[in-house]
Amino acid sequence: MGILYDDVVLLNHSESEGDPSVITVNCPDKTGLGSDLCRIILFFGLTVVRVDVSTDGIWCYIVFWVVGRPDTRWNLLKKRLMGACPSCSSASGISYYRAELSPRPPDVFLLTFCCNDRRGLLHDVTAVLSELELTIKKVKVSTTPDGKVMDLFFITDTRELLHTKKRQEDTHSQLKSVLGDAMISCDIEMVGSEIAGISQGPSFLPQEVAEDMFSFEILHEQLSTSLACNEAIITIDNLMSPGHTLIKIACQDHKGLLYDVMRTLKDYNIQISYGRFAAKTKTECELELFIMQADGKKIVDHSKLNGLCSRLQMELCRPLRVSLMNRGPDAELLVANPVELSGKGRPIVFYDITLALKMLNIGIFLAEVGRYQIGDREWEIYRVLLDEGNGSGPSRNKIVEAVWKMLMGWE
Repeated sequence: MGILYDDVVLLNHSESEGDPSVITVNCPDKTGLGSDLCRIILFFGLTVVRVDVSTDGIWCYIVFWVVGRPDTRWNLLKKRLMGACPSCSSASGISYYRAELSPRPPDVFLLTFCCNDRRGLLHDVTAVLSELELTIKKVKVSTTPDGKVMDLFFITDTRELLHTKKRQEDTHSQLKSVLGDAMISCDIEMVGSEIAGISQGPSFLPQEVAEDMFSFEILHEQLSTSLACNEAIITIDNLMSPGHTLIKIACQDHKGLLYDVMRTLKDYNIQISYGRFAAKTKTECELELFIMQADGKKIVDHSKLNGLCSRLQMELCRPLRVSLMNRGPDAELLVANPVELSGKGRPIVFYDITLALKMLNIGIFLAEVGRYQIGDREWEIYRVLLDEGNGSGPSRNKIVEAVWKMLMGWE
């Protein structure tokens, strides 16, 4: 199409602080492109205030209006967005629903370090790994009786350089700069995914706990509590367009809302031909999406429409599950989020959990991350055993509420 590769993603920074910057993506279309872009934007912590999407099934044009943070790495963001876009040479003769190539699974590394324990330690380490674009696939953290912490992180590298000596030295150096003299040892080695157990469900989730967290009846009752967004108003219109189904959504805004919508449509193999998103207030937003099926036709099957609306309703009201269980005299925090059919989990969840606990001055005695199959869906489960000290800290309800608000971006 004659477009330069550097022009696939354009960034126009705001002139005034607090005003939105504009990200324009102009590239060939592919299955789940919107979901992939929204996932990257969520990872970088940007607030989306408006979106316009238009595609003919071959070429896609998306404009994001976003508010960044003082530490936003704009150049790296652009690089990651460009990496998610198909090459311009692939636009000739393709259709949106062409078969996607299965990428080679990323190499898995085991990061092992030992250090003296302190409040907020796990979040500080997680923040360093996030800054380095090292994705946590699984983690096991334990505290010894003498006040030392042994952390095992199974990680992958977005930059695919962790096998090099320089990348490992940079990781060690940044961890050392944060932990200081508290760090006793730090080692990085490549391991197989079968050793990491990444593809296996965790063994720590009892059946009764799973039922409490994922039961539709219980979740429906909880939609009226503080641990859920307000119910979304979803309207279907099959008369507006001769070739598309129009979905209108009015709902409460939360961090990652666009990602939650886009990944749901991606999992259902649904294309957005045109769409717009606008934040009406700080808490309310509206979406209009003109969609069609894989065969290029509108959705007329009522069972399919009802199933899609029910899933969207659940993802918008309850995108994550947060629960606090008694484990003997201690408290165990459980957080769960659905995994895309592509195998991708929600970004920065562990970062938000550890940040919320650090702000509450609550220690972490043990932490584990794994995946668990519930029915036909795979979930990423975060298990955190809390060190509540002498019990003079915040109540357990306050802990759950604080973690939930951090995850939703309502902190």
